[in-house]
Amino acid sequence: MTTPVHLNALRAFEASARHQSFSAAAEELNVTPAAVGQLVRTLEDWLGTPLFHRAPSGRIRLVPTEAAELALPDIRAGFDRLTLGLERLKESSANGMLTVTVSPAFAAKWLLPRIDSFHSAWPDTDVRLDTNLRPVDFVTQRVDIGVRYGNGNWPGLLAEKLMEEEVYPVCSPSLLSGSSRLTTLESLRSETLIHDLSMDRHSGFPTWDTWLQKAGLADVATARGMKINNSAAVLQAAIDGQGVALARSVMARDDLAAGRLVRLYPDISFESDLAYYVVYREECSSLPRLKAFRDWLFSVVAS
Repeated sequence: MTTPVHLNALRAFEASARHQSFSAAAEELNVTPAAVGQLVRTLEDWLGTPLFHRAPSGRIRLVPTEAAELALPDIRAGFDRLTLGLERLKESSANGMLTVTVSPAFAAKWLLPRIDSFHSAWPDTDVRLDTNLRPVDFVTQRVDIGVRYGNGNWPGLLAEKLMEEEVYPVCSPSLLSGSSRLTTLESLRSETLIHDLSMDRHSGFPTWDTWLQKAGLADVATARGMKINNSAAVLQAAIDGQGVALARSVMARDDLAAGRLVRLYPDISFESDLAYYVVYREECSSLPRLKAFRDWLFSVVAS
């Protein structure tokens, strides 16, 4: 039996089954829900069998049939191989696009100030930065490589530790000038604390409560203060003299070196349980542009 070209219908079926929704599948595929439904029906007509269970009224409930469930892993593997094949074809061209996923804060405070050296080494490679706050699907969104902050465990991705991180209080030099403020830990009680909520739901993310406990300072009113869900904005608030921020060392490095921030209480060390990892799909690890960017990241950290 000759296999027909039903790639769009297969993609619509796979996305509908994964999301359990025509609407969500349509959003991913950038078409209308009606178009997704029609593609699925076209595939069912050609196969001669339903792919989703139907209620008595004929309305589709997006629960795959047993046969469809059995076929989905092979269909997904097939799309992965097709995507990889296209990526290899793109690699053969002189000009190529490398899609990199990072958080907005990491892009602003670490990657963008350093990326000129990658462009100099690989002038024919255009870098597309995806700074979505939510984890992205590397296959469906055609992401090549990324840097993620966490515990190193992301299903379906290889993760190599790039940088560990220390956490410590920082403030603007103007907050220290001409006064005896912040010379002791006790003085934190009367200061505005700036809280980083960017990873607030992630187990192990350092907070003011955990840092103060490590420092041995109890009964500080940490429920109050300024709360921001972006690490770069947290540092900017501290630079502007809005209070004392609990900084992540990787993010704060350039601001400390430039004198825009001052580290407080350097004798207190607090290593984060989380770290920065380079992440990518194993089957793409040999792609030249991906390997070049991965090697460049590690060389920058080493230097």
